[in-house]
Amino acid sequence: MSSPHRGQRVAVVALAFALAAPIAAAHADPLVHYDVVDKAIPQSLTGVPGDPANGRKLVIDRARGNCLACHEMPIPEQDFQGTIGPDLKGVADRLTEGQLRLRVVDAKAITPDSVMPAFYRTDGLYRVADKLAGKPIFSAQEVEDVVAYLETLK
Repeated sequence: MSSPHRGQRVAVVALAFALAAPIAAAHADPLVHYDVVDKAIPQSLTGVPGDPANGRKLVIDRARGNCLACHEMPIPEQDFQGTIGPDLKGVADRLTEGQLRLRVVDAKAITPDSVMPAFYRTDGLYRVADKLAGKPIFSAQEVEDVVAYLETLK
């Protein structure tokens, strides 16, 4: 069932990402192949452990991850946290590492009508600026860093 405020939420999210898009760093490296198993990506994209400190920086960076535009997180020094997406406090108690990874890589694989952007997908996207076409928002290692940070939220 659709919320009566869904249209407003979509507009706010679209505006938040439109403002960040011109300064967001997109990565041109070829995408790493991954397998989705039971609504999760169980294997690391890089084989290298993520850096939770860098992941925290990425999620609060309004020009990169911009996660706070939609999610509330236990980051008290950051004002204006969103309520459109789920609260991420305790997310590691609710989701496995692989489930978190899939949501960062491509949330639409879980929830097709999600307004969350695909941070590591380049196909099937709409209204992508020419200079960003074919480039994911995060590198494979940055996905692992964000997942490592989210894993600390217990």
